[in-house]
Amino acid sequence: MTAALRAWFAPAPAKRLGLLRVLAGGFALGYVIVRSPHLAGFADFDDSRFRPVGVVGVLLDAPLAAWLVRALVGVTIVAGVSFVAGWRFRFTGPLFAVLLLWVTSYRNSWGQILHTENLMVLQVLILGFTASSSAYSMDARRSKSHSQVDERYGWPIKLMMLVTVLTYFVSGWAKVRNGGWDWVTGDVLRNQIALDNLRKMQLGDIYSPVGGWLVRFGWVFPPMAAATMMVELGAPLALARRWLGRIWAATAWVFHFGTLVLMAIGFPYQLLGIGFAPFFRVERAWDRLRERRRQTVTRPAVDVGRSHSHGAFIVRSDRH
Repeated sequence: MTAALRAWFAPAPAKRLGLLRVLAGGFALGYVIVRSPHLAGFADFDDSRFRPVGVVGVLLDAPLAAWLVRALVGVTIVAGVSFVAGWRFRFTGPLFAVLLLWVTSYRNSWGQILHTENLMVLQVLILGFTASSSAYSMDARRSKSHSQVDERYGWPIKLMMLVTVLTYFVSGWAKVRNGGWDWVTGDVLRNQIALDNLRKMQLGDIYSPVGGWLVRFGWVFPPMAAATMMVELGAPLALARRWLGRIWAATAWVFHFGTLVLMAIGFPYQLLGIGFAPFFRVERAWDRLRERRRQTVTRPAVDVGRSHSHGAFIVRSDRH
């Protein structure tokens, strides 16, 4: 086995993959619940607006019946609860992953194609078809896999990192392919920020006053565009070394924060850090948090008061 294959199939703790399931699945479940009126609302749209994309385009050439659209959204929520809880995961894991792909693709088949949810769906698909319920799950209570370290928990995390990197690299490559390197040296980014905020102002939507103010200064944008390209086209470097992956993830998070500030465009999955969690040892952070909480709960309650008669401190402990 080559060094690259050994690194790809390097063992990882079951806890890490289990926490990634809880984080990604929990966000995806909340996403579907919050947007369920929107996701089910397309059942009442005129059929002429239906333009199937993705898996929907492969399977359908006409919209589903209204009752079926609403039923699928409801089943997705139920399956999502089981996904996060890790209950009967061999069945509910793939079910939720496939249903999430379906309902988001069906939504995109009715108008504007959103890409803010792409990474979430891809990572949930990976988690749904791997052994991510071996820890922090109801299924794990019936097994002894909670503390295991095995290669079957390592490669899914590597795959999550790979799809994350590819989403950014493809985005950067599309910029270069469509706009050339003028995207970096010219006013493409400046014009994009100005146009996006102006359109939102005209439509009464939320816009960024910071971005509208900053477009006055043309010299700011070439460095910003170059930094964007470094994050996107340089994304594959994140797979070379663990420390490089952490630096890249932090830089990509700053990129999304800048997008939010300058264009009022939010990528919640990334801004909450969930999309970049595979690059970190999340189980260690969780264990430290639990240990601090345990110490806080078990610490003896101590009262410190001053004796008025002797002028000395008296310490009284509730522990006997």
